[in-house]
Amino acid sequence: MSQPGSGRLLTLGGNGVVLKETLVLVILILIFLSIVVLNSLPVFGARPTRKKKSQFQQSKNFVKGKFKYPIKSRIDYRLKVLLPVLLEIMKGNPDARPKEKLQVQRITKSLLSRSMDKASVTWFGHSTSLIQLDDQLLLLDPVFAAYSSPFRFGGRRYSEQMPIEIEDLPEIDVVLISHDHYDHLDYQSIKKLRNKVRKFLVPLGVGSHLERWGIAPERIVELDWWEEVQFYGLKFRCTPAKHGSGRGIFGQNLTLWSSWIIEGKHTKVFFGGDSGYGPHFKEIGEKYGPFDLTLIEAGQYDNRGWWPLHMLPEETVQAHIELRGNLLLPIHWGAFSLAIHDWNEPIERVLTAAHERKVSVTAPRIGETVEISLSNLPRTPWWRVES
Repeated sequence: MSQPGSGRLLTLGGNGVVLKETLVLVILILIFLSIVVLNSLPVFGARPTRKKKSQFQQSKNFVKGKFKYPIKSRIDYRLKVLLPVLLEIMKGNPDARPKEKLQVQRITKSLLSRSMDKASVTWFGHSTSLIQLDDQLLLLDPVFAAYSSPFRFGGRRYSEQMPIEIEDLPEIDVVLISHDHYDHLDYQSIKKLRNKVRKFLVPLGVGSHLERWGIAPERIVELDWWEEVQFYGLKFRCTPAKHGSGRGIFGQNLTLWSSWIIEGKHTKVFFGGDSGYGPHFKEIGEKYGPFDLTLIEAGQYDNRGWWPLHMLPEETVQAHIELRGNLLLPIHWGAFSLAIHDWNEPIERVLTAAHERKVSVTAPRIGETVEISLSNLPRTPWWRVES
């Protein structure tokens, strides 16, 4: 027999369920709308159009709507592997950043005079570098922002300033982009550079970001791996890398990533962008080596090897050898902490491995210009003085 008021209680219970379901639905809608709004912000760039995607079908690297490295890399997401990593991240590393702000060597316009008759490179920290070759100025992965993330938090730069501000740069002949991750393709930097650059060379799909940011399509050249183009007396080749791409919350690997070869009259440079170790280094070296200078990533790795899309410093030296390089400039360190190793560990490990393998390494101060030769290399271990 029903108790008095039981029907009312059941009705309230039913309303409570409906209320909870409605609340969950509202929350899901708000989350969805937040994602849509975030992805629409210009900092996230733009996805390639359907027309571009149809053109990507001609690429051997474009499989089922996404770009892929030909050899599958196993990323270990098992809890027993990830848990120690997460715990270490939560614990933090007091030496992941320098104790004091890094001092950079400032550059003036006079130092960038095109009267130099020798090829040179100026490292700006992380992967940003300025190359002077055959009277042309080339800027690699230009990131001048104080942070390596799309917003002003996380990954703050070690130095208060760059060696030179974008506004003070002379005209840049070519900007080369290796891929579209935030620490290699910066929205604000591109906006400031867009009236200073004659040509932008990018892997397939990355041009969509640039076009949204106001770069005219005729100034953008997109290449697939092994394709090449000539501008201003220099030859540029787009070559493989073992990495990934993606901006925003969704849409990973919709654009290609790459390394680059820059060939002048007497000097040949390899710029590795981001890459895990793989057989492509030997293949590039056999096809196009030797190289007078290689710029290869050496930082932001995990010593457990669970993330194979970045190299350990010892692999950096091995890659340089397989590329048949003469002088190695380790990059992808010295500006941001994107991993939990000590901030200056990459260069120390590179130097140790290079000494064992008899490899010539240059480790200039940020902003210091180095002639691309085996003489007169910077010798001061500035990262020990500043640590």
